[in-house]
Amino acid sequence: MTIQELQEKDKSFVESLFISKINNIFVKLFTAIILDELKDVDHFINDDVYEYASNIIENANSKNARQMYDELNVKDSKILTIEENTECYIINVLLNARYMDYLIDKESGKYISGNNKYRTEDDYYLTFTKSKNATTQNIIKKCPGCGNSLSVNTSGVCPYCQSVYDQENHDWVLTSIKKR
Repeated sequence: MTIQELQEKDKSFVESLFISKINNIFVKLFTAIILDELKDVDHFINDDVYEYASNIIENANSKNARQMYDELNVKDSKILTIEENTECYIINVLLNARYMDYLIDKESGKYISGNNKYRTEDDYYLTFTKSKNATTQNIIKKCPGCGNSLSVNTSGVCPYCQSVYDQENHDWVLTSIKKR
């Protein structure tokens, strides 16, 4: 499927906004790993990606360490393929990220291992899916519980009633991440 074909089927799809969104989700995911706060990105990712991130955190925790991705940014990202099945649209993306990848001691904050001197580049294959039944929402998201405005970029949890904004029902969700 081409981008134009997707745009005909999903009127809300804009390539530049999608690329911006996936870059943001990637940075937020790696920041959540650093902070050991996956609840901040839970609404952007599925269970498999949650497990991927949890494993990185658990590996660092087993060493009483914190995983660091200093000077993290996305150098480039591009859509590789667009697919469709009976339930959803699927976009596969190649994302090139730059960062320093190392461990620090949780208590002292001192360097343990890895690269903390210069940024390296890594490619990631990401898969995003969006339900064909997704309901389009305005730029300002509304809490499903109380209707207040909600910043899904913060945590996806309403600060008033604690309801979780389920991105899966409204937008693209990161369903797979693989380092090249």
